[in-house]
Amino acid sequence: MRGVLVAALVALVASLLGTPSVIRLFRRRGYGQEIREDGPSSHLTKRGTPTMGGTVIILATLAGYFVAHLITMNGFTASGLLVLLVMTGLGMVGFLDDYIKIRKQRSLGLTARTKFAGQAAVALAFGLLAVRFKNANGLLPGSTFVSIVRDTDFSIGLIGFPLLAWIIIAATSNAVNLTDGLDGLAAGTSAMVFGAYVVISFWQFGNLCGRGPAQDGCYFVRDPLDVALVAAAAMGACFGFLWWNASPAKIFMGDTGSLALGGAFASIAIVSRTELLLFVLGGLFVVETLSVIIQVAFFRATRKRVFNMAPIHHHFELAEWPETTVIIRFWIVSGLAVAFGLGLFYAEFLSHGGS
Repeated sequence: MRGVLVAALVALVASLLGTPSVIRLFRRRGYGQEIREDGPSSHLTKRGTPTMGGTVIILATLAGYFVAHLITMNGFTASGLLVLLVMTGLGMVGFLDDYIKIRKQRSLGLTARTKFAGQAAVALAFGLLAVRFKNANGLLPGSTFVSIVRDTDFSIGLIGFPLLAWIIIAATSNAVNLTDGLDGLAAGTSAMVFGAYVVISFWQFGNLCGRGPAQDGCYFVRDPLDVALVAAAAMGACFGFLWWNASPAKIFMGDTGSLALGGAFASIAIVSRTELLLFVLGGLFVVETLSVIIQVAFFRATRKRVFNMAPIHHHFELAEWPETTVIIRFWIVSGLAVAFGLGLFYAEFLSHGGS
């Protein structure tokens, strides 16, 4: 438990104190955000705000993780390092996307095909590595069985697993990317979801199969304590960044942050055997993504729009909700989704005879 607390605190302090220096650096270099011309007119005032702030979140998370290990003298684990691999790898894809936007002074960076290729490379590397590194108890970081709150009986095999990992990682990273459209919305929501995974992973560690006498409802997970440590570090980094990203934002996370956070969620869900539960915990990300899918599909079919604009947070802005009102109400929705997801997780534990 001490390592989890240290990771969260170090990442929080690193993000909180390090972000102002990054803001000054990016301003000097002219790393300012480009704004969609077809977006809400109120966003035009945000043009030029430093972006690529996701670098702070990634570095603070890494600092929290590694410092916690140095202090506790615990060894690194395959699960923890794989999550960080995905987070950092997708952060690099997002960084290239943000950098191209800045260099070419446009709101679009990498082509969709190039971005998807980068996501696929990171996700497939994770998928191939996650079914290696068996520990002394025969457990792997990943599982070929599809999971909800724990593994089900449905196996997709060694070939299907990397493809499933690709789908989950690409879907989640793009969902967070779509949500990152208002000051602090993605950072605040991400902090909540990471907090939920701290609880889930630490609970799994306390009820790990093989740690003591056989118990009902125990979990077959490889490295739950280290996964909790990663989630705690990411949560602390998001909270520290949110201090500067809250409205009116002094810096944006950019695709660097949103893709990295989405990748972290997806990989944590996979190694903690909660793949489908992620879609409940990240309910707001699901709603944002569905709003885009519905808008595009309906417009192509009828040439009419369901929403004023998609993603859905822009719909409410154009309906004349103040930006801060949209953000706070969406945080409430996210908090309810996280609470419901944790409730499902605990209810499933009780259904297996846990207490």
